[in-house]
Amino acid sequence: MDRVLVARQSLPPEDAAPSGPPYAPAAAALGGQPTISLDVPITAVFLFLFICGAVAHMTIFQLNRRRGHKFVFSGVMFGFCMARTSTCVMRIVWAFRPTNIPVAIAASILVAAGVVLLFLINLLFAQRILRAAHPNSGWHPLMSLTFKVLYAILAGTLIIIISFTVLSFYTLDPTKRRIAHDLQLYGGTLFAVMAFLPIPIVLAGIIIPRKSRLEKFGSGRFRTKVYILLTAAFFLSLGAWFRISTNYLPARAINDPAWYQSKACFYIFNFGVEIVVIWLYVLVRVDRRFHIPNGSKGPGDYLGLTSKTSAHEGNEETSGMGRTVTRLMTEEEVFDDVPEDKVEEADREAARIHDVEK
Repeated sequence: MDRVLVARQSLPPEDAAPSGPPYAPAAAALGGQPTISLDVPITAVFLFLFICGAVAHMTIFQLNRRRGHKFVFSGVMFGFCMARTSTCVMRIVWAFRPTNIPVAIAASILVAAGVVLLFLINLLFAQRILRAAHPNSGWHPLMSLTFKVLYAILAGTLIIIISFTVLSFYTLDPTKRRIAHDLQLYGGTLFAVMAFLPIPIVLAGIIIPRKSRLEKFGSGRFRTKVYILLTAAFFLSLGAWFRISTNYLPARAINDPAWYQSKACFYIFNFGVEIVVIWLYVLVRVDRRFHIPNGSKGPGDYLGLTSKTSAHEGNEETSGMGRTVTRLMTEEEVFDDVPEDKVEEADREAARIHDVEK
């Protein structure tokens, strides 16, 4: 969480010269107070990029919906872009009304809380990759429950942090401010862990030997999905860990911010990393790459084995006599490195050998 959210706990009441609730922060925060000459033009650029991102994701969502292609994450990313649009607007308003503390509170909370949606999306993508690599363990009820607990903790922590952050601006009680400060540090640390968590989940899914074949889903190569998610998680983790690290450092006077509290750091490690992820997901079409069959509930559902599938999807081939032939996939096929015609040729050859043996 940004320093502005914990500033009231950093200095004693007499140093802040409070005039009444809500109380203005007295310590330096990441990015500081926005100014008209510098922050407004920069924020306007990000505002434009987030609006374009919202349009792109909503367009993809509507086109997919008309085709019966269900991918709710496009709608969630549209919601995130709209939340960031509101954040940018609030920061611009704050620049023009620097003494309006409620506006400052709203802008600060929106900056800290909005990115949680991207953390959630990446965790769900990581879960899909884990289930594809290890269907039995990935779909195990205990594993599913673990992810649900993570989502619940993420949502609950967000609610608690927002509540106590607002409270910290409306009280001078040292005990309440200390509790709010500790909860904000806890929340920021948890968010950083959640941002990083998809990386070890995906790496574990790749490194741990598989007991069954890979259940590919969506379009494109499986390893490309891994690279995309690792890249997005890296950028979000970088921003989250930088933000919370600055809040663990000693407080600085509001007129003497440290280098890591500069405006450049604020825009790079907040809006900058988020724009990279939002547009990465647009350009690589995650709506196609991370799509799974509707109603997937267990091993084999990603392959569509409960319905009629093509030969290479079900890893089966029906011979001319109506018999079904099953063969093991090669390493190249597992990672989608074999052209489509080569896969079909291998399936036909397996069927031919099976017929000869009969």
